[in-house]
Amino acid sequence: MGAGRTLRRTALAAAALAVLAATSGCTVPVDAVAGIAVTEDGHLLGVVLVCGHRIDAAVLHAGDGSDHEGRAGRWTARSAHGPGLTTWTLDAPAEGWDADGPVAPLVAGTTYTFYGATTDNSWASTAVSFTTADRDGLTPGNVRYDRIGPGGDSSPRTVPIEEFEATACREG
Repeated sequence: MGAGRTLRRTALAAAALAVLAATSGCTVPVDAVAGIAVTEDGHLLGVVLVCGHRIDAAVLHAGDGSDHEGRAGRWTARSAHGPGLTTWTLDAPAEGWDADGPVAPLVAGTTYTFYGATTDNSWASTAVSFTTADRDGLTPGNVRYDRIGPGGDSSPRTVPIEEFEATACREG
């Protein structure tokens, strides 16, 4: 009887671990900071500062529960971008990046999230959330990004691109 009870407990523990493993989400390590900027002629730029590894993809997502919810755009780099700053136009053809289909026009009143990633899910960037009003408030040479605080909370921040490049990896 004691051996049967031990066997049942072991089987239950193994089953519980299997369920836990199957339902636990894995997170991709963050090693880059994403932001947005605008060009002199008003084109939206994706901005990714890779802190130590690489990024070779990026996603723009509409996620406010509106009728426009879903992926608004996805880009794949022709070659991975290692440590340093990379920028490209999100609403026009860009050197070194290919849009994976047409990019949806941004709609007023919708909140968008932009982030960098890798196609093999080994690395990711932080995400930046914005609206068309946030984009329209940007001036060329400045980057809007979400600074992650010590408690994990994020706050939007707009800084000159040089300051972003010099400080964003240390802040995040």
